[in-house]
Amino acid sequence: MLHSPRLTQLALSIALAVGTPLALAAEPAKAAAAPATEMTSKAPLPLEELRTFAEVMDRIKAAYVEPVDDKTLLENAIKGMLSNLDPHSAYLGPEDFQELQESTSGEFGGLGIEVGQEDGFIKVVSPIDDTPASRAGVQAGDLIVKINGAPTRGQTMTEAVDKMRGKVGDKITLTLIRDGGNPFDVTLARAVIQVKSVKSQLLENDYGYIRITQFQVKTGEEVGKALAKLRKDNGKKLRGVILDLRNNPGGVLQSAVEVADHFLTKGLIVYTKGRIANSELRFSADPADASEGVPLVVLINGGSASASEIVAGALQDQKRAVLMGTDSFGKGSVQTVLPLANDRALKLTTALYFTPNGRSIQAQGIVPDIEVRQAKLTAEADNDNFKEADLQGHLGNGNGGADRPTGSSKRKERPQDDDFQLSQALSLLKGLNITKGN
Repeated sequence: MLHSPRLTQLALSIALAVGTPLALAAEPAKAAAAPATEMTSKAPLPLEELRTFAEVMDRIKAAYVEPVDDKTLLENAIKGMLSNLDPHSAYLGPEDFQELQESTSGEFGGLGIEVGQEDGFIKVVSPIDDTPASRAGVQAGDLIVKINGAPTRGQTMTEAVDKMRGKVGDKITLTLIRDGGNPFDVTLARAVIQVKSVKSQLLENDYGYIRITQFQVKTGEEVGKALAKLRKDNGKKLRGVILDLRNNPGGVLQSAVEVADHFLTKGLIVYTKGRIANSELRFSADPADASEGVPLVVLINGGSASASEIVAGALQDQKRAVLMGTDSFGKGSVQTVLPLANDRALKLTTALYFTPNGRSIQAQGIVPDIEVRQAKLTAEADNDNFKEADLQGHLGNGNGGADRPTGSSKRKERPQDDDFQLSQALSLLKGLNITKGN
């Protein structure tokens, strides 16, 4: 998962993990302290450096232009220790630690609204089904002009989201403007919002599409349900599936393993190597096959990181999927979350992970089998030339097929019509089926 300060992704669910600097192919660890204690006990404390540290702290307190308390200095010292290790290790204060837990669980105390910004106001992109917002009649396009009486104009997305999220059961009043009309108030009670990390649909008959936005605790379960629903909606076995991992920053390691396992029936998925005993892990596939062995294309790009690369690398090494897109991000390390006292935690890099063939993708990334860069699609106007079926008195089809005059082939817009990489992936799946005689 990409390391960054608190991100401001659109989905508020008021409740979407607004950002993920947190679970980087990692799960919150219950205990990894014992081995670390054993290691530190073997080396004497660097007394000279500790004296220097105490002296620096004393000098700052005595001479800095403004008073600085001990707590601030010590917390900043801890942050400095971790920030100089690698980009993904960090000290998590109570707020950041809570965001990590919310991000990986996909559950939040909120209203159930996806929001954006327009003309300085917070705009409702979509209410999430079966949430306080949808039940109260909040509609897409509504402008949120006040939150509990405080104007939103000039507020950042993060500030607005933080005000709308909070303790489950607490009430909050939104002032809305709809279609340029007069402002009106809606009072909502925050509830537990469950944000799904998996979206799926049939692109057309026989071909399914699964998009994973990040790897949360329940992502593996959600992918299993998505495969079953696609099979049911299609009415028969699928002929191909596209797994979209583009711009997926990663998440929980175990979920990545579960997702890969839905498409594999045997073999290694991923293994990790580190200094402490419980960082040496190996994960293998079980014989169950939720995907029914259908042809699979995986889409990746430079925003596919960490857990996304675990899935892509396993499916590539096991020859289970064709990877298409552009090189992935290249984050091949595992972070373990070590809870501390007072609702704080350390997010510490404890291992590197390796694909089944022993590849470390750290700082290199996964290279797709077929490079396809994103491009803008511009549809040409339909050809208005007459067809045989437009001619008066034309003969009918000898096999009883219906006539297909000009304009009869018009169709509804589909996701692949505006997404070049997705359209190429679908074309590849169709080609694979043609050559196999399916």
